[in-house]
Amino acid sequence: MGNIRITKQFNFETGHALYGYDGKCRNVHGHSYKLSVTVIGTPITDTTHVKLGMVIDFGDLKKIVKEEIVDVFDHATVFNKHTPHVELAKELTDRGHSVILADYQPTSENMVLSFADKIKARLPENIKLHSLRLQETDTSFAEWYASDN
Repeated sequence: MGNIRITKQFNFETGHALYGYDGKCRNVHGHSYKLSVTVIGTPITDTTHVKLGMVIDFGDLKKIVKEEIVDVFDHATVFNKHTPHVELAKELTDRGHSVILADYQPTSENMVLSFADKIKARLPENIKLHSLRLQETDTSFAEWYASDN
């Protein structure tokens, strides 16, 4: 039996600011992100297995992505922890807001790289992460492919 790719899509709202950037995105703002997660593997052929015919149960993939990304980033604000935004982050946190201080500039490119690492670490041994697509706006997205890495 051959490999099959399956994809699950997720939505979440996240704010961020790009410190040092020369455009509007240096200001705190938000996006309605769409994340597509594609994994690859061989469907289960064991006729006694409850998940016969599945590469991975969509519910199992959903659990991983929700715990690692959606539940963490949804309605949070992301700042690069190496910028002066840490002062704003502290004030927001003190006021009860959800803030993430990332080790990177919170661009779609860097976020998708971080998401790939988090998801790969949680997938079963026989399932590989094939690609991620993080859509920031209707016309802008970043993609990660295992074959490129």
